[in-house]
Amino acid sequence: MHDFCFTIPYGMLLIGGGFIGYMKKGSITSFAGGAGTGLLLILAGYISLKAFEKKKNSTIAMVLQTVIAAALTLVMGQRYLLTGKIMPAGLVAGISALMTCFYVYKIATGGNKFPAKAE
Repeated sequence: MHDFCFTIPYGMLLIGGGFIGYMKKGSITSFAGGAGTGLLLILAGYISLKAFEKKKNSTIAMVLQTVIAAALTLVMGQRYLLTGKIMPAGLVAGISALMTCFYVYKIATGGNKFPAKAE
């Protein structure tokens, strides 16, 4: 599975979560955090997709994705430990931890694999 297949939906999920936080609680911080990280992840996913189309890997996209997911894991994990609330801190921390593991795996295995040419 290619990183952009998960990164773009992950970014959209964060944007949606930030928007929901804003609508329910009026939290501008939630909206800004969700939109900011979500848009950066979508950008990284797009860069990775375009590199894949050229049969290359984008190191900058992989690093950006990994750093954002790891940062969200730490920040939201700490928030979950302080509040004990699954929504949204525990959920975002859990998803971000899974994504961090996925990105580290992709980096360790050499990035996206390219299909062999059909003859």
